[in-house]
Amino acid sequence: MYALEERKKAVELYLKYGRHATLVMRELGYPDYKSLIAWVKEYEETGTLHEKGNYTRSYTNEEKQKAVDFYLEHGRQISYTVRALGYPCREKLIEWIDELAPGKRIMHEGCMKRDKHSSMEKKTECIMKFAERSGSAEEVAREAGVSRSSLYTWKRELINDINIPMSKEKSKEAGAPIIINSIDEAKEIIARYEKSIVELTEKNIELEERRRHVEIELACLEKAAELIKKDQGISLERLTNREKTLVIDALRERFHLKELLPILSISKSSYCYCSNAINKDKYANLRKKICQLFEENDGRYGYRRIHCLLQREGLTVSEKVVRRLMKEEGLIVVFVKKKRYSSYKGEISPEVPNLLNRDFNADAPGEKLLTDITEFSIPAGKVYLSPLVDCYDGMVISWSIGTSPNAELANSMLKNGITALGDGKKPIVHSDRGCHYRCPEWIEIMESAGFIRSMSKKACSPDNSACEGFFGRLKNEMFYKKDWRKVSIDDFIAKIDDYIHWYNEKRIKMSLGGLSPLEFRMKNNQNRFIA
Repeated sequence: MYALEERKKAVELYLKYGRHATLVMRELGYPDYKSLIAWVKEYEETGTLHEKGNYTRSYTNEEKQKAVDFYLEHGRQISYTVRALGYPCREKLIEWIDELAPGKRIMHEGCMKRDKHSSMEKKTECIMKFAERSGSAEEVAREAGVSRSSLYTWKRELINDINIPMSKEKSKEAGAPIIINSIDEAKEIIARYEKSIVELTEKNIELEERRRHVEIELACLEKAAELIKKDQGISLERLTNREKTLVIDALRERFHLKELLPILSISKSSYCYCSNAINKDKYANLRKKICQLFEENDGRYGYRRIHCLLQREGLTVSEKVVRRLMKEEGLIVVFVKKKRYSSYKGEISPEVPNLLNRDFNADAPGEKLLTDITEFSIPAGKVYLSPLVDCYDGMVISWSIGTSPNAELANSMLKNGITALGDGKKPIVHSDRGCHYRCPEWIEIMESAGFIRSMSKKACSPDNSACEGFFGRLKNEMFYKKDWRKVSIDDFIAKIDDYIHWYNEKRIKMSLGGLSPLEFRMKNNQNRFIA
C-alpha cells in the first residue's frame, strides 16, 4: 500500500507529463497502470486523495437489520449467519447484534476469546462486579456466560499477576500480597499497564520491521556483489531492472517478493517482464538441432561446419551464436597430437627436387597428388594407411590399408590411383623421403605411367602439410578418444575404409563452400558442361 504523499506525487507527475503513465512508472518505479489511473480518477472527481486505510465497506441499515434478524431466527450462531449471508465479518456482526439487539447475543468462553475488540472490556466489567461483591462468583460468572474458574483466572491475570509497586511498609515483607482498596484504583492500574503493553508492542513491531528491512537490504547488496560483480557500497537503486531481477530471483527462497520489490525500487510488472525475458531461451530449438547434427557426424564437426549445415537447411543464424551454444552444450571436437610414423631409412637413391614448393593449389583434378603413410596403433595390433590425395579438392583418389608398412602397401595404392585417373593424366606425385618412394619398383611404376616425382626436404613435414592435414583430420574425427579394445584388425580396417568413403562423399569442407569433395567435383563438371 502506498502512502498519501507517494500517491500525490504520482498523480502530479502524471498530469505534468501530459498524462503519460509510462513516464511516471519509469521515473518512480511504481505503481502499476491500473492503480495510477484509479488515483487520477479519484483526484479529478473529488479534488483530493483519501487517507491510507480508508477501504472499509459501508453497509446500509437494512443490511444490518437483516443480518441481526437472521442471527436471532436461526439458532443465534455467528459463523452460520456469516456463511449464509456472505457478509459481514464476525467482528462486525457482533457489533451489530450488541447495537440493535443488546443482551440477546449468546456469550460463551470460546466466543469471548475470539472477540478481540470487547474481550478486555468484558473481563474488566466482570472482575469489577466480582470485586464489588454485588453477587456471588457463580452468579457473576453465569451472567457473563463463562465458568466460575474462568472468572478467577481473569482476576489472576489482570490484577494479581501485575507487578504493582508496593509501599515501603509492604515491601519489607517478602511475598506480601497486593491489596487494592477500590474499584477505581484497580481500573487505573489496569489502564496504565494496558497502555504500557500497547506502547511496547508497537515499538517492538517497529524495531522488528527495521531489523527485517536492514537484513533484506544487506542480503541484496551481498547478492549483487556475488552475481553481477557490483561493489558492496553501490546504491541498489542504480542497478538496471535486469540486474535487480537477477538479485530478486536469487533471494526469492529467503524473502517474500513484496519485501524485495520496495528495497530494490522496482515495480512488480517490470520484474515480471525482465524475469520472463531472462528465463526464456529463444535458442531452445536451435540447441536441439545443433546437438542432432553434432551426433549425426560422430562429434567430428566444429562450429564452422555446423554453421554451414544449418545454412544449407535454410536456417539463418550467426556463426558466433553457434559457437556459444556448442560451448554451453559441451559439444567439443577432441584433438590429440601424437608422434607420427616415419618411414625414412636414409638416402638409398638420388634425391628428387621439391616441385610443389608448398603450393598445394590445383586448377583441375589430377594435376597435383600427395601421398604418405600413417600408423594406427590399437590393442589388436598396428594398421597402416597409404592414401593418394588430390590437391584440387582434397579427394582421396585411391588408398591401401595393411598391417605392415612395406613397399607393397605404397605400390598397390599407386597402381589403383593410375587406374582411377585414367589415360592422359600426367600429374605430379609429391611424397616425403621415405624408403617406399625411393625403391626401384616405385620409380619404375611412376616412369611407366608418366607421372612426375616430387619430394620434400629431409625431416621437413610442412613440405607435405596438405597430406599431413588429412591424416590429422582422420585421426581426430575417427581414431582418437575412441575405445578400440574390443575391435579386431579387420573391423578397424573396415572403419577406416568407411570413413574415407564418408570423407569423399559427405564430409563438407569450408574451403569448398560447404560442399563435400564429390559434390564440389560434380558441381564443377556440370558448370563446364553448361559452358
